[in-house]
Amino acid sequence: MTAVHQISQKLKRSRRYVFERKDFENIASYDQIGRALNQLIKQDELMKIGYGLYTKARKNSLTKRLMPTHPGGTDAILREILKMKGVNFEIDPLSLQSLSGNSAQIPSSVRYSWDTKLFNRKLVIGNRLLTPLSYK
Repeated sequence: MTAVHQISQKLKRSRRYVFERKDFENIASYDQIGRALNQLIKQDELMKIGYGLYTKARKNSLTKRLMPTHPGGTDAILREILKMKGVNFEIDPLSLQSLSGNSAQIPSSVRYSWDTKLFNRKLVIGNRLLTPLSYK
């Protein structure tokens, strides 16, 4: 069984949606994992969202563009990344009111803030660039 096939099977069996390169270190060598991940990106099974971070992906049936498979969208992916890295984060007040049901206004996007000393990476999911607000 090739490294690509083993990684693909691990992705399909996993309940997680976000993966790091080190999640596959028991399968093959560092270089082989890199080649396998690049091949899975070309096969539209994975999206690279940041340095060493990948998410499961599929083609949108309407636009034919690659999109994350996470049912919660980009916000859920960002929350999963921050929890995986052990970074505390806060959601902006307007989004928090909307998510809790206290407001009928729906923000165009949920804004997060976290300590950039703990996690400072550029994350791009689709056409959305995820950056933190200032952390309190």
